Amino acid sequence: MRSKPANIRLTSVLLAALLAIAAACDRGPRVAIVAPNGSTLATVKIEIADTPQSQELGLMYRDSLASDAGMLFMFAEPSHQVFWMKNTRIPLDMLFADGQRRVIGIVANAEPYSEARLSVPGDSQYVLEVNGGFCQRRGVKAGDRLDFLGFTPSPKS
Repeated sequence: MRSKPANIRLTSVLLAALLAIAAACDRGPRVAIVAPNGSTLATVKIEIADTPQSQELGLMYRDSLASDAGMLFMFAEPSHQVFWMKNTRIPLDMLFADGQRRVIGIVANAEPYSEARLSVPGDSQYVLEVNGGFCQRRGVKAGDRLDFLGFTPSPKS
């Protein structure tokens, strides 16, 4: 039989290990970008913009965005989405995806502070914004798929 201090130490070690495992499993919401052949091109930690207020603010006024981070805009149903870069300080790539999460088009390296209307042909239900040049570096293109990890889409429009 173990002594009480040994039991307490063992319990503490086990608890710390379980907390570390739980933290590793709970990485927050992410989007995997998957090529038609099933290979994962990238996984991005995301913030979700699913209300009119969060969508209006988007990534404006930010000085940087981590290389593996982005913002996912979710809409209640597919429609022609139009974005702009007003008050956005960093260049962005915008991936427009349909209701089946298939990328239907990309706006690459959107110019900071521009008020030009940015869109792609077709209706999108999801738009993923990442750092400018991300799609070229990772080989992301139309026809790829967005897989949602760690969350279930539910736009609050």
